[in-house]
Amino acid sequence: MCLATPMKIIKIEGTKAVVESAGHSHTVDISLLKEPKVGEYVLAHGEMAINKLPAEEAEKILSIVNSQEKAH
Repeated sequence: MCLATPMKIIKIEGTKAVVESAGHSHTVDISLLKEPKVGEYVLAHGEMAINKLPAEEAEKILSIVNSQEKAH
């Protein structure tokens, strides 16, 4: 099963952005997003950012995911 993951934008170059979460970073296409900015959170699925997320919501999701990973 594949899930979209909240990731933070750390660099933007044209229609591509470097995003990171939990020490992992990769490049995603941000052409579907309206005015993305460095520091914002996005939902990333594969190599595509599909939606922006409020920081509070993204951090809550990441906290839940991290607690589940520690439980296993």
